[in-house]
Amino acid sequence: MRITSETFTDGIREQLFTIGEIPGVLWTPAEGSGPRPLVLIGHGGGSHKKGWEVVSRAFPYVTTCGFAVAAIDAPGTGDRPQHPEVRRLVALIQEQEAAGEPFWSGPEWPALNETVAAQLIPDWQTTLDALRKLDSVGDSRPVGYYGLSQGGEMGIRLVAAEPRITAAVLGLIGSEWLIDTAARITIPVEFLLQWDDEGNPRDSVMKLFDALGSAEKTLHANPGSHFRVPSFEIDSSIRFFARHLGAPGNLHVR
Repeated sequence: MRITSETFTDGIREQLFTIGEIPGVLWTPAEGSGPRPLVLIGHGGGSHKKGWEVVSRAFPYVTTCGFAVAAIDAPGTGDRPQHPEVRRLVALIQEQEAAGEPFWSGPEWPALNETVAAQLIPDWQTTLDALRKLDSVGDSRPVGYYGLSQGGEMGIRLVAAEPRITAAVLGLIGSEWLIDTAARITIPVEFLLQWDDEGNPRDSVMKLFDALGSAEKTLHANPGSHFRVPSFEIDSSIRFFARHLGAPGNLHVR
């Protein structure tokens, strides 16, 4: 791991890093040291490691719970180079949408997710290996994952494959090709559904939730479209992770 920059804002240390070709960011409390619980955040499709949906979750996890939080760019986004196959599939999906067809109706959408996952899941595991060697994180505390939309698609795959992750917030995804993968997940899960999500029919999202093998899983369903997740769901995720990951200073949140 190579730290490429370090800044401090409002009690948060932000470190940009690279691990080989993987660009990422780590946020930790400006004061104090590890070990501490770690939350990995996966961004949505077309976004990047410092997108609003990442930062809006990461900062409260650091300031409220004392967690370390990390995010990396998916292939073809952020500081990654262009990915020819991702670019080709995205162009085809955009053509479908322009013709009035749902983006998820053809073979291009699952192919895109398979292409991204083939690189991103191993990259997440490599990143986790490196982060847990840092004094500010350590390898003795639990790890969580947060991801919605394509971050949820990748999260289901990662959580099923990575035993070091012990709690996850997932959702806004109804990919039925993930049913068997979801069944392998047994950790606590908080799962989000937007009732009027134009890209993820509620029946498909609930079917994926039902497939989760977790003994402890909670479905949070809210009215509104894909990008209208209520801000109070951030507070709920803070309570969820504090309950399942613990926190420095013996913080307990009910």
